[in-house]
Amino acid sequence: MSVAVIFDSAGTLLRTYRVARDVLHGEMLIAVETTTLTFGSEARVLVVLHAHSRDVIDAPPDMPLSAFLVQNGVGFGVACARRVIPVEEIADVLYTDRYAQVRDLQACIREVWGSCRQEAVVAMNSGVILNMDLPGIEFTVTTGGRPFPGAKETVSELHRMGVPVYIASGDRVAKLEKMADHLGIPRERVYGVATPSIKAQIVEDVKEQYDVVVMVGDAINDLHAFKKADVAVLSEQQSGNKPEVLYMNADYVIKNVSEVPHIVRGLLQDDAAGRQSAAI
Repeated sequence: MSVAVIFDSAGTLLRTYRVARDVLHGEMLIAVETTTLTFGSEARVLVVLHAHSRDVIDAPPDMPLSAFLVQNGVGFGVACARRVIPVEEIADVLYTDRYAQVRDLQACIREVWGSCRQEAVVAMNSGVILNMDLPGIEFTVTTGGRPFPGAKETVSELHRMGVPVYIASGDRVAKLEKMADHLGIPRERVYGVATPSIKAQIVEDVKEQYDVVVMVGDAINDLHAFKKADVAVLSEQQSGNKPEVLYMNADYVIKNVSEVPHIVRGLLQDDAAGRQSAAI
């Protein structure tokens, strides 16, 4: 039996520190779950910005964020949303926003850097949460962090077992490839800026190549992928505060990423035992 494992990144392979700034009220939300915040309204869309943190920090603080994005040709990807929205509509709201200033995103970047700079940060990622009913930018967001202790060893152990490892995440591809290089995951098995529906499609595609596909995730944006996977593993390593629907659709709940090889080994042993019984 062939098995493949697909990991989400933030909160699953990567211990992540996330912050958001409420643009309308000028409030910082510390250690926030950005996907949960996004799913709080059907009008919200979490957008990943293809911008370098240093370029944002160097920009004039009082400059409209939309003007900075247009002036610098900053592209974007949709990380998650509760409903399907044409990308053209998202682009129109993002690039014409009149609520957010560069200082709103600078505040998020500085907060994350101040908390993570002692931790050998692998990568930082910034974006915004649009509210299509405003319409405009409701929150600016930044995440940063490093792989969980044991993540690299987990990937190595799975590879020694002959089990390929994939990453499917809403994060930027450049950030994911940097982490994949560190963990020993081939770049061709890395899928970035994946919405919940795209994650589910990735699972479907990988299932065409392997007998069993295991999906490991930690947040509500992994739910569709859980439902498509043969085995769904919910990680509580980042936080144990999860929506009940995730537990209802999980075959296993783990506290540490290092538990994944044990689960896979059990699947392989059960298959071997079943084939042996059939042969008797």
